[in-house]
Amino acid sequence: MSGTELLTEEEILRIREGVAAAVLDAPDGLVESLEHDPEGYLRLVAASRVGAEETSRLLREAVQGARVAGQSWDTVGGVLGVSRQAAQQRFAERGRPGPDASGPAERRVLTPLTAFNEMQALAEAGADGWHMVDYGPFFHVVEKSGRPWEHRRVSFAIGARHRRMEERGWTQVGSGAFPWRYYKRPVGRAQGAHGE
Repeated sequence: MSGTELLTEEEILRIREGVAAAVLDAPDGLVESLEHDPEGYLRLVAASRVGAEETSRLLREAVQGARVAGQSWDTVGGVLGVSRQAAQQRFAERGRPGPDASGPAERRVLTPLTAFNEMQALAEAGADGWHMVDYGPFFHVVEKSGRPWEHRRVSFAIGARHRRMEERGWTQVGSGAFPWRYYKRPVGRAQGAHGE
């Protein structure tokens, strides 16, 4: 299966246009400056570099997400248009320390987890007073506390959505793993005026 079989031509075009629009629209006045200011083109290069770095990071996290969801390196390579070996060499996580269950607080590692069972495992652990402190492919590290916790996984919350989560007492765990961000809060914490 190739990546082009999974998306329509219209979807591919929308993604390309969305990336280009983000690069052009994010820096204030960039498009207007391209009409008269040579420095504007350097800002365009800088914005394009940030866009390329971000799309590269999103691709890496999307591949890790596919692996956590149980997809093989063969399948992932097929979607990327490369061999299994090439996909694995480029995207397999190296150098990241494995789950560390040591430290002053009591910790444990929930594993093996997938995108399909991790939230149930966190709900069960949270009900028993464990809250997430770290995660990676196929695992979550939880720490014992004296009260129950709830956990949420939401599609990449940015801007207003992220602020709303924080206003409702949620704390983000880690920096996110595209396409998800993980949040936790103690059960019974104030949810704000509008609930959830």
